[in-house]
Amino acid sequence: MAWGAWIAWAAALFLAALPGVAAAQDFEVTLDGKPIGTHRFTLGGTPQARTVRSEAMFAVKLLGLTVYRYRHVASEQWRGDCLAALQAETDDDGKTGKVVARTAGDALEVDGPSGTLSLPGCAMSFAYWHPAMRTQTQLLNAQTGRYEAVRVRRMDSGTVEVRGQPQPAERWRIEGPEQPVDVWYAPSGAWIGLDSTVAGGRLLRYRLR
Repeated sequence: MAWGAWIAWAAALFLAALPGVAAAQDFEVTLDGKPIGTHRFTLGGTPQARTVRSEAMFAVKLLGLTVYRYRHVASEQWRGDCLAALQAETDDDGKTGKVVARTAGDALEVDGPSGTLSLPGCAMSFAYWHPAMRTQTQLLNAQTGRYEAVRVRRMDSGTVEVRGQPQPAERWRIEGPEQPVDVWYAPSGAWIGLDSTVAGGRLLRYRLR
């Protein structure tokens, strides 16, 4: 089962505006409507020096037996709108991988399962919480270490259930090498949900708990 670029780390946008605050945001994750785990994001620091920690744990069961496990733990450091450092470890049903990125002069050096990259200028990961992500044409995949070409565009509006209550939301679509990812934002700009189709045509969904 390929989860790909949409397994990422971020936190709600309104938290990013609170200097010196460390706050946790929990998403319930479902597959075809059935709960499979959670993805927690903890954001700290200030807009000029953010820190983000991400912890995802999924278990897919069939007839009571666990048929797939996924664990992803990552830490990011940001300087303004630019990713300054990253360390991520993934266990994708027994297949492990590690991605490490660090600033080197004016570039971001990335070591991962796909090799070594040097990204000049200001690079971003799949940071759904960051408004500037919607203007990017390339994003760093923290699971694979690849710098992926993407297209981000505004779609329609709709309603997303947040903590048991329906809430108006805007939908933005990220298209890249994997299946498209639909990211939902509240009118305030906060990231509140995510939908994507994964292997086998199954629907992966994030919703705030």
